[in-house]
Amino acid sequence: MGNLKVTMTDVNGTVHAIGNLNEGESLMEIAKANGVEGIFGDCGGGCACATCHVYVDQAWWPKVGEPDDIEGAMLDMVADVQRPNSRLGCQIKLRPELDGISVTVAPTSN
Repeated sequence: MGNLKVTMTDVNGTVHAIGNLNEGESLMEIAKANGVEGIFGDCGGGCACATCHVYVDQAWWPKVGEPDDIEGAMLDMVADVQRPNSRLGCQIKLRPELDGISVTVAPTSN
């Protein structure tokens, strides 16, 4: 088991502190494996939908960075709930500098 951790707040406001994670795991994979409500990952992590939309805590934004053009196009599909700190969980892979990252699952688009 790894030694990285994340904190995810699901769509119901429940906070999930998840540890023993490995470098390279995506936030979408972690959320699905740990029953985090609101993350569906319909495309399986292929950046072809927006069902793993999360809001990255502002303190972590500089380390996570901006979405690329393809991810940005997917986020446009949920423009009604998109924020400046929106990312797709499938595109954020754990690495040592993201140890302890905090995200909130975005609500489903209207």
